[in-house]
Amino acid sequence: MSLEKVTKITGRGVYVPGDDIDTDRIIPARFMKCVTFDGLGQYLFYDVRHHEDGRKKDHPLNDARFEGATVLISGRNFGCGSSREHAPQAIRKHGFRAVIAANFAEIFFGNATTLGMPCVSLDIAHIEKLGRMIGNDPGVGITIDLEAGEVHAGAEKFPLQIKPGARESLVRGEWDPIGFLLEGTEETAKTAAKLPYVNRFA
Repeated sequence: MSLEKVTKITGRGVYVPGDDIDTDRIIPARFMKCVTFDGLGQYLFYDVRHHEDGRKKDHPLNDARFEGATVLISGRNFGCGSSREHAPQAIRKHGFRAVIAANFAEIFFGNATTLGMPCVSLDIAHIEKLGRMIGNDPGVGITIDLEAGEVHAGAEKFPLQIKPGARESLVRGEWDPIGFLLEGTEETAKTAAKLPYVNRFA
């Protein structure tokens, strides 16, 4: 299995402002009873997007102008709280391909990276400028260029930050550790055959 090399993400953005957006807000716990992650996208930010009777609230993800956006933009400490993998899964299943924030909770960052979904950081001033640009023109194109280390939006260009190891795994197509391990099944078997402490118990 060959993994996709994630070098650039291009699409429209939606700005969900705020700091410390935790995984409980991203995907409420009561929607985590699923056997697979399929279908989680419809519950993304459910409680802050809906009233108790199911009517939609005023929220950027309910705004028709941002329908089809593939780049989620937010503030500081995005993905904090519990370590649930369901949070990045819900974002991915909703259709997003990347997240831009000032910084990320570590476990959320790791879980998102293993989905091939880059989480890149910008200075908060650049995020707020990007948010204003999107608000004024929801059609503005955004490109996250991991090789160049830049985010392009219209005529603007912002330097991005991402952990070097995560960047390398995405750019080289090695972001899924399970898929990467499966690719090396033959080599793994050869190595295991040479290990006495493995063969003795086989």
